[in-house]
Amino acid sequence: MSLDDIAKLKIDKSAFQQGRGGKRRWLFSVAVLFCSAVAIFWGMESRGVPIEVATVSRIFPTQTFTLLNASGYVVAQRKAAVASKMTGRLEWIGVLEGSRVKSGEIIARLENRDSRAVVDQGVANVHNATANLDQAKAELDDAVQFYDRQKELIKAGIISRAEFDTAESRHKRARAFVAAAEAAVRVAESSLEGARINYDYSLIRAPFDAVVLTKNADVGDIITPLGSAANAKAAVVSIADLTSLQVEADVSESNLDKVKSGQPCEITLDALPQARFRGVLQTVVPTADRTRASVMVKVRFLEGDPRILPEMSAKVAILSRPATAEEQKSRVVLNPAAITRIDGRDVVYLLEKKRARLLPVTVGAPLGELVEVSGVKPGDKVALRQLEKLKDGKKVTLVEK
Repeated sequence: MSLDDIAKLKIDKSAFQQGRGGKRRWLFSVAVLFCSAVAIFWGMESRGVPIEVATVSRIFPTQTFTLLNASGYVVAQRKAAVASKMTGRLEWIGVLEGSRVKSGEIIARLENRDSRAVVDQGVANVHNATANLDQAKAELDDAVQFYDRQKELIKAGIISRAEFDTAESRHKRARAFVAAAEAAVRVAESSLEGARINYDYSLIRAPFDAVVLTKNADVGDIITPLGSAANAKAAVVSIADLTSLQVEADVSESNLDKVKSGQPCEITLDALPQARFRGVLQTVVPTADRTRASVMVKVRFLEGDPRILPEMSAKVAILSRPATAEEQKSRVVLNPAAITRIDGRDVVYLLEKKRARLLPVTVGAPLGELVEVSGVKPGDKVALRQLEKLKDGKKVTLVEK
C-alpha cells in the first residue's frame, strides 16, 4: 500500500454513536487504522519494490550473424619427428623446445669419426686418381708427338715399318691409359660422394622452416632409425611449421548443409578469450566419424600470431559473411527493456546493496535482441521490470524468474 492509498482512507462517522462512549470508540478506531496503515507502509518499505534484473554483458557483433559453432584443436599441417637414417650415439644437439630452425640447418650430430675418416680417404683417392690422370695425359701428349714425327719419317722412308708400328702402339696405349685414368677419377669421385652421403646421415638437419616442439633425446642416447633397440630413441626432436596451423573442428552431420569450403570464420582460443582471429573454412574432410556422427572441417588462419600454438583448444564460428575489423571488437550490451527516459535522458537503475541507483547511460546501435550501451560495465545488475515504481535510492527486492 502506498501513501496515496493511505490518504484515501476514510471513516464513516455516521456509523458511530454520539456521546462520550461513541467518541472514544471513534478515536480508537482512527488510531487502529492509522497504526495499521503505518505498519503496512513500513512493511512495504522494508521489503522494497519487487523487481526483475538484467545483467550487462559483453558480446562480439559477429555473434549476431553466426550460422554455426564448432569446437576443436589447433593442429600444424606440416610437422615432423626428425630422426637419423643411421644408428649412432648422439654427440651434440643444438636446439631446445621453442627454438626456430631453418630448412637444412644442422640441429644435432651423431658420433661420426669413422665416416669422417672414410670421407678423408675418398678425398685422397680422388687426388690420387686425378694425379694418375694428369700423368696419363702427359704420356699421351708425348706419345702423340712421337707418333706424328714417326709418320713424317715413314713417309720419307727414313725409318722402318716396325719402328712406325711401335710408335703407333705407344700412341694407342697412351690413349687407353688416359681413358682408364679418367674412369678411375670418376670411380673415386663416386666413392667420395657415397662417403659424404654416409657422413651426412650423421648430421640431423631440419627438413623445413619450423619451431621445435619437443626435444626427445639427449647427448649420449643411442639413436636408431626405428627406435627398435632397447633404450634407443628414434626421433631426436619433433618440429612443426607454425605457418601451417589450422583448426580441426567437428561439425555434426545434421549441420553439414550449412558448411562449405571458402566460408568466412571467426576463431577463438580458450587460452586467449578476448582475441578473435579471422579464418576461412579450408577443407571439409570427405569422411564421417560414425561414433560421433560428425564430419571434420579444417579452418585456416588468415593472419598469423605468435601466441597461437599447436594443440590449443579452439572454437570456430562459421559466419554468414566476412567480419569487418570493427565487428571483431567487443561491445557492452543490455536488454533494451532495462532502459528508460527521465528528463530527456536515457537511464538505468543499477542495483547496489539492495537499492536502485539512477545511472545515466548512452545507447548505441542494436545488436540482435540487445542494444549497445555505455556508462555501465559487464556484470552490472540493473532493474528490468517495475521501472515506473523506482526512484534513485529506492529499496528493492529481487523476484525470481
